[in-house]
Order: sequence, then C-alpha cells, then structure tokens
Amino acid sequence: MKKFGIIGPGAVGTAIAYALNQSGHNVALFGRSNSTVLFQEYNHSVQHEFTVHALQDAHEQVDILFIAVKTTQLDSIIPYLNNNVIHSNSVIILTQNGYGQLQKINHPYKYHAVVYISGQKDKNSVTHFRDWTLKLPLDNNTLDLQAVTQDSLLNIECLEDYPEHVWYKLIVNLGINTVTALTRQPAVVLKSNEVKTLCYNLLVEGKRVAEAENIHFDDDLEESIMKIYEGYPDDMGTSMYYDMMNTRPLETQYIQGYIYNLSQKHQLSTPYIESTYAILSTF
Repeated sequence: MKKFGIIGPGAVGTAIAYALNQSGHNVALFGRSNSTVLFQEYNHSVQHEFTVHALQDAHEQVDILFIAVKTTQLDSIIPYLNNNVIHSNSVIILTQNGYGQLQKINHPYKYHAVVYISGQKDKNSVTHFRDWTLKLPLDNNTLDLQAVTQDSLLNIECLEDYPEHVWYKLIVNLGINTVTALTRQPAVVLKSNEVKTLCYNLLVEGKRVAEAENIHFDDDLEESIMKIYEGYPDDMGTSMYYDMMNTRPLETQYIQGYIYNLSQKHQLSTPYIESTYAILSTF
C-alpha cells in the first residue's frame, strides 16, 4: 500500500487527509508541531479528529507527498523534505493557489495541482465548503496517483490541456480573491454592483494576459466565472480573504503578481490588475 504524506493541516491539507482516510489509505499529516485538527463538512455537525505530526521530527518517508502550505510558507518547509519525508521515487504534489513556485523544489517527480477544494480553518477546526478535485498534467506518475486514489473522495484529473486549466484557475482566483481581500468581506461582497463590475473587469484583463500566453478561452469566459461566483455561499471566503482578516502574509505575488508581471512582459494595458495588485502588495 502507498504511504501518503500531507504537509499543511489547513483547509486543503486536512480535506485531502480526510478524503484519503475515509477509504483506508495510510496517511500522515504534518504541521509545525504535534497537535490535532478537527474536520467537518459545511452545515454538518459531525467532526473528525486528525493527529498532526511535527514536520521537524518526521522520520518516515512517504511515496506520495501533498504540500498544502501557503505559497508564503513554502521556503520554510523545503529543508525538511529530503531524507526526512521523501525518497528518490516519491511523487510530490504542490497544492497551492497561484503559480511559479514548483522550481523551488529540487526533486524529479513534482507537479503543481490546480486545486478545487474549498474550505476554511478557524483555530484548530477546518470546515470544508465544496469540491474535492486536483487537476494535474498527464503522465505515468499522475495516472498512477489517479488509479491509487480512485476509491476515495479525492478526484484526480490527469489532463493533456493542463496549461489551460492552470490559467482558468488563475483567472478565477484573480477575481474573487482580489475583491474579497480588498473589501475584507466574503462572497457576499459580490452583491454590490460596483464590486461585481470590478471583479468582472479583472477577469477581462486576466483573459487578455492568458491570450498573450497563447491560452485561449471561449468568449463567455467572464460571464461563466461570474455565474460560478453566484453559487458561492454568502459567508464563503477565499484564502486571501482569511489571510487578510487574520493579518497573515498574502499570496499576492503568486496570483495577482504572477499575472501582472506577464502583462508587463507582453506590454499589455491592465489598469484594474495593476491598481489592485499595487494595493494588495502593501499588506
């Protein structure tokens, strides 16, 4: 049986642990220190307790490692990977918002997942809102992972058109993460027509940058994403919203900043991205 490791007992990491644990997989959840974390589904009262092991004390290598820490925390956990947690044939799945961090990990079998697992963590409790999907590039390692986890809640998709999915999620995050972080309000903020217009314009500019990178979407991309936002519970936040509310470092550099820097590379006019990126960079 494959041994799974998950670094990061937050919303995504704990949800992955739960999804695998429900099917009897061998899972170890790592964090800063020895502790416990509680997991529950949105609008459900049943809680499931998971043991969190201190990463610095890890001594058992895993076959598949999910890294579910914030982009701002990746540098601090990399020194603990080699020997402590992974072996030469381990497969590493980076499950983070944004893009551009994978090259920091010195390992041959590494992948950046496009993550569709939504939840929030409050102290030691995680609430899962929706979705269980990780989208990965198609190769033998990811197909093996898909096969191993097919009996679990975790939905692994191996895609030939993976770059398009990366950009789609970047644009989705660009809109909702930006407006919730700036206004310090969850999804209910989109009931404001002014904020809704700002969000839409961010999507327009994000799609323009993607097209400059030779990633092309349907003409109604912006409308379809706005429709997805409408399905979010009013009290559902985003990773950047929760970071803003808890005065934690933001992932701006790897979401808004990643797209903004490419817009500058292609000499595009993206005033909404430029303005909101400038403000978010001050936090």
